[in-house]
Amino acid sequence: MRVLGIDPGLSITGYGCVELVDGEIEPKLIEGGVLRLKARSSMAYRLAQLHDDLGELLDQLKPDLMVVEQLFSHYKHVRTSILMGHARGVVLLAAQLKGVELDELMPTEVKKAITGHGHATKAQMQQAVMSQCRLQELPTPHDVADAIAIALCATRRLATT
Repeated sequence: MRVLGIDPGLSITGYGCVELVDGEIEPKLIEGGVLRLKARSSMAYRLAQLHDDLGELLDQLKPDLMVVEQLFSHYKHVRTSILMGHARGVVLLAAQLKGVELDELMPTEVKKAITGHGHATKAQMQQAVMSQCRLQELPTPHDVADAIAIALCATRRLATT
C-alpha cells in the first residue's frame, strides 16, 4: 500500500510518500518534498497552483491513500486556521477528483505516534523522521518532516488493523 501524507500550506505544502509492502513491518520512504507556491500572488492564484501541482504529484506517485491532518484551531490564531482551511480544502478536492481514498488524522495523534509525545516540537518531529527513515540529514523544511510523519502514522495505523 502506498500512502501520501500532505502538510498543506499557502506558501509551502509538504508531502511524503511511503509504501508498505506485504510481509514488511515498517513502511519505506518513497519520496518527500515540497510544493512551493508563488509568493506574493493572490490567494486564488496560489490555490489554483496548489491544485495543479498536487494533481501532477498524485499522477506521478499513484498513492492508494492520501492523508492530511485534521484542522486544528487555536483561539489565538483563528485567522491562520481559516486561511489554512483554504489550502486544506484544495487538498481534499484534489484527492476526490483523482479518485484517491482520503483519511484525516489529528495532529496530536501523528506527533505521539512518531515521537511518543503528542505535543512534540517541529525539531523533535524532524529528528524522529530522520531516525525512523534512516535519513542522512534532517528533512527540511519542517513541512516535509510533518508530511512524512503523517504518512508513517497512517501506514502504521493501517498495518495494525
